[in-house]
Amino acid sequence: MTEHHHDHQAQGGQPDQGPAAFWDQRYGEKDQLWSGEPNHSLVQAVSGLTPGKALDLGCGEGGDSVWLARQGWAVTGVDVSATAVSRARARAAAHGVPEHAVNWVVQDLAHWEPAESYDLVSACFLHSPVELPRAGVLRRAAAAVAKGGHMLVVGHAEPPPWARDLQHADHHFNDPDQELAELGLDATAWQAVLAQLNERPGRSPDGEPATLRDSVLLLQRR
Repeated sequence: MTEHHHDHQAQGGQPDQGPAAFWDQRYGEKDQLWSGEPNHSLVQAVSGLTPGKALDLGCGEGGDSVWLARQGWAVTGVDVSATAVSRARARAAAHGVPEHAVNWVVQDLAHWEPAESYDLVSACFLHSPVELPRAGVLRRAAAAVAKGGHMLVVGHAEPPPWARDLQHADHHFNDPDQELAELGLDATAWQAVLAQLNERPGRSPDGEPATLRDSVLLLQRR
């Protein structure tokens, strides 16, 4: 995936649906919803880390998970949509990723808990127009980070320019400081490695170029 979030361009599904039904319908609207490329902020943040065990929250069609696996990480990719995970598994096979390199899991993150520890937990654009207890999901995932391991949270810092007059009660638009405060982690147990705003090019639903701003927070467990 490029972004696992409500992209302000297509309103597929109904927000009063359950998460699995909503996202399966959303993915079913197109043969491929995202670009298939890994998130640029993930690549920048993780490239210097020693590969180990990684957890990709909201893995979507597998762009991030596949990239991590190709860098030598042993990956667990979790998503609520069986359709997305099926595509992710096919993408991994198409890129020559061995089956044992990625454990694909279909689960609702609102209820799923990691059963092991990880050297990297990644949550890129974990936004949803249907109910998602995002802070709780991230806190549970943070508890699964091994000592010396990292947690990466990438999200939208603001609405896209073409949608700033719309209501966004179902989204989180945090800068890195707000993201860190919302996580509520023990400051004596974690240190911030990266806390920055990244800009990237995008396009409106009408094809007009735009600049999008993302929050990037990389933490390391002491």
